[in-house]
Amino acid sequence: MKRLSVEQILERIHLSEQFDEMRITRDQVHERFREHLLLSHSLELGERVNEVHDSLIHRTIQLAEHMLEDEGHGKPPVPYAFILFGSGGRREQTLWSDQDNGLIYADSVDYSKEELELYFTRLVNCILQGLDVLGYPPCQGNVIASNKQWRKPFGHYNLMMMEWFEEPDWENVRYLLILADMRCIYGDKCLVDRLRDNFLTYVKEHPGILTYLLSNTLHHKISLGLFGHLITERFGEDAGGFDIKYGAYIPIVNGIRLLSIQSGIHESSTLGRLKQLTESAIISDCYADKWHQAFCMALKLRDLTPYQIEDGMYTTRSKLSADQLSKKVRQDLKLCLRVGIDLQKYVKKSIELQLDK
Repeated sequence: MKRLSVEQILERIHLSEQFDEMRITRDQVHERFREHLLLSHSLELGERVNEVHDSLIHRTIQLAEHMLEDEGHGKPPVPYAFILFGSGGRREQTLWSDQDNGLIYADSVDYSKEELELYFTRLVNCILQGLDVLGYPPCQGNVIASNKQWRKPFGHYNLMMMEWFEEPDWENVRYLLILADMRCIYGDKCLVDRLRDNFLTYVKEHPGILTYLLSNTLHHKISLGLFGHLITERFGEDAGGFDIKYGAYIPIVNGIRLLSIQSGIHESSTLGRLKQLTESAIISDCYADKWHQAFCMALKLRDLTPYQIEDGMYTTRSKLSADQLSKKVRQDLKLCLRVGIDLQKYVKKSIELQLDK
């Protein structure tokens, strides 16, 4: 396996005919990438990790379709899109990311609601069975296609989204921001593009919604104390460690996402959003460079967190251990966090200035 190129690994996944076969490949690739991440982390390596994740998920869906057809349930009756949310939607998965996904299928006059629901329930169950074999744990927040809330025809998805906009309580706004990171990994991308268009159009026509999106966006505070010290874990097995996911990575992701929503940008990845914000002259090159460096540092440190395999699932608590917080890591973290604080202030000011006009 160590002599195989990424292209050869992707080809091996593409030719796999069993979920178990892909799990073997994933385990081997995981060890290879983990070794490289520890020795010399790079953005390119992170991109390769996400290519492998995408390939594994894509092939899982293909095999699920074939299995349903072999069982006599036929091909998909209408076009559909299998969607990734969270880090998968942003192309920022770690080696041990969980499942955040959904499914949108086209509205139809040729099939009944019950027929469509039955087929796509079976398909999703088969897909999730495959992802389970591959070691992807389900989202703890139940943002997963087996939950009917995230498996609907397009018209119902759009209606649900509009209801969230019209009643922007905390939970509904959380769902809207989850939706903002959606990415079609398999199927009819047009369904996702239409939903995103409707999302951004609503924000443009109702800028007051940005107040609610801002409140949720700033919920996760940068874990840097008043006098510039790291806020570390106080109790439990992670005592003395640092929550890199929620203390650094998520606040930066959330800030850049909201600026992109405000600006009508369709891109779902953080670096893609940052590039478009810069190219559109919405932010200066100076800000873009600082945010880019801070985000890359957060990505690097997030990829170095310890992981474990529990019941066959790859999992992590997303915390750097106390032993990993060397003087150099602490210096890098503090620089990253200071930039993150400035980013949050910038986002707040940007939204307030627009609403004051």
